Amino acid sequence: MKDTALSSTHEALGAKMVPFAGYNMPVQYEGVNIEHETVRKAVGVFDVSHMGEFLIEGPNALDLIQKVSSNDASKLVVGKAQYSCLPNDDGGVVDDLIIYKIKDETYLLVVNASNIEKDWNWIASKNDVGAEMRDLSEDYSLLAIQGPKAIEAMQSLTSHDLSAIKFYNFVVGDFAGIEHAIISATGYTGSGGFEIYCKNSEVKQIWDKVFEAGAEFGIKPIGLAARDTLRLEMGYCLYGNDIDDTTSPIEAGLGWVCKFNKAFTNSEALQAEKERTPENKLVAFKLDERGIPRQGYDIVDGNGKTIGKVTSGTMSPSLGYGIGMGYVPKVFSKVDSKIFIQVRKKAIPATVVKPPFYKG
Repeated sequence: MKDTALSSTHEALGAKMVPFAGYNMPVQYEGVNIEHETVRKAVGVFDVSHMGEFLIEGPNALDLIQKVSSNDASKLVVGKAQYSCLPNDDGGVVDDLIIYKIKDETYLLVVNASNIEKDWNWIASKNDVGAEMRDLSEDYSLLAIQGPKAIEAMQSLTSHDLSAIKFYNFVVGDFAGIEHAIISATGYTGSGGFEIYCKNSEVKQIWDKVFEAGAEFGIKPIGLAARDTLRLEMGYCLYGNDIDDTTSPIEAGLGWVCKFNKAFTNSEALQAEKERTPENKLVAFKLDERGIPRQGYDIVDGNGKTIGKVTSGTMSPSLGYGIGMGYVPKVFSKVDSKIFIQVRKKAIPATVVKPPFYKG
């Protein structure tokens, strides 16, 4: 099990530590609901240094990225980031990721922690164009500073105007006394804020200064459990739950990051699937009665016949009722469709809704 550069810091703060994607990670400090509310109303900090970072460089870097990723990376300019996915050859998804254009011919790919080795091997296997690849995952840390007070709380730590960094944009500059941090508006919570990329040797200094600057704004450390409830309230897919090697990006509602004006892995089959409408679709639902939908619970129709499974589910801390996502046949996928979630021996009625659940 690997530690992040801040694992001992989390332990000293009393965090409950758990194994996650091969890393020793803080799952919670005070409790999921308190931490969730901190991010929704003020500002909280996640250590997500377990995420993977690959640098793709050289005159053929864009060619490789265009081949392996579904979105159109040719649209990126320096200072912009893009959500995308890596399709496999069989209609599924190797991973979802964020692609940053750092400078001409230099791109940073940020991938899920559990998929670092798999993604690296997959991209390398497609690299017949001679792009330069470097795996920076072991050397870099990542903090997510999230919440409506993040800009105000962090502005004193940088000379850059944080309010000017729009969603899915970033700058490389000074932050908390470090000269070349990446300050990126690419959060996963739906409550605004920033992600800070830095070297492992720099992250403790940044962590300490962030908490010093944020003290008057009620800043708190936040664990991975609240990260999951926050992202689910936004209807964001989590790799391993809602998308994986067997789920189509079209079924998952990720057709918007599949740009068929270029060729990419399995693009012809995915385009054909999009045109005929997939048989199953990932839907968001809310429970109409009390109950908590959990991953793996059956989704059933009015006759008790199983039509799908819950891929993500929880009791929404912000909304006070059960919410979740799961794949169902397209006949049940329209907004306001009625489905049932099998919670132990009871089939609890639920309604298909349009995400996000949390509207801010």
